[in-house]
Amino acid sequence: MTTTTEQSPLVQTNHVLPLAGKKGLITGVANDKSIAFAVAKAIRELGGEIALTYQNEKTAKYTQPLAEALGAKLFLKLDVTEEGSLESVIEKCGAEFGEIDFAIHSMAFCNGDDLHGRVIDTTEAGFDSAMNISCHSFLRMAKALEPLMAHGGSLITMSYLGAERVVRNYGVMGIIKAALESAVRYMAYDLGPKGIRVFAVSPGPIMTRAASGIANFNTLLESDAAKAPLGRTVTIDEVGALTAFLCTAGSSGMTGQTIYVDAGAHIVA
Repeated sequence: MTTTTEQSPLVQTNHVLPLAGKKGLITGVANDKSIAFAVAKAIRELGGEIALTYQNEKTAKYTQPLAEALGAKLFLKLDVTEEGSLESVIEKCGAEFGEIDFAIHSMAFCNGDDLHGRVIDTTEAGFDSAMNISCHSFLRMAKALEPLMAHGGSLITMSYLGAERVVRNYGVMGIIKAALESAVRYMAYDLGPKGIRVFAVSPGPIMTRAASGIANFNTLLESDAAKAPLGRTVTIDEVGALTAFLCTAGSSGMTGQTIYVDAGAHIVA
């Protein structure tokens, strides 16, 4: 009779956190209720090191305490409408980290009139601004990060169901998000040979500062909860957990997808 306690090779005995030693950039943290903050928190809990950005001095006073609480290695100003701002941030990340393993693009903007009006009434300036900040900045981010992702990594942006279906009071942002999701697929194709994976995460409606600008948002929350198979809406922590997973080796065989985290609401007409 043997008394050996040798474990099966299938038993995991290494408890190193999934993102230990991984480093990345997270944009779009506005406050502790924002999706980007939940993502940053989830990534830190998995052992990742992060750089966070703020838009201007007004927002910095709210976000700097969050950056400090999360142990962010860098806290940098980023305004994608200012020439060179994005590239400067990524250059500083490269100097601090050497290589980048993941980046989270959580930025979007649209004028209120364009958001709530008919899409055919959208001004050229309003459309250009929304597309630049909400979509093209993701392409620019990828281009600037590409040299720092020599061993591959994950690029992740945030979308919404309005990219696929008409959502009342979402207006031209639905068109912009559709372009963003298309960009994810083309970026995945272009960057795949370098091991860089690209995703769009599409959360259900969550009461964030950005969402507060959408008319009748409470009605949208209620209708989503009523039709979702899970019978509720999702939390920012659930979105954060999914996004963090996409930065780990567990998602290494995936790229180019829009991944819904909405309690299943998107499957119900």
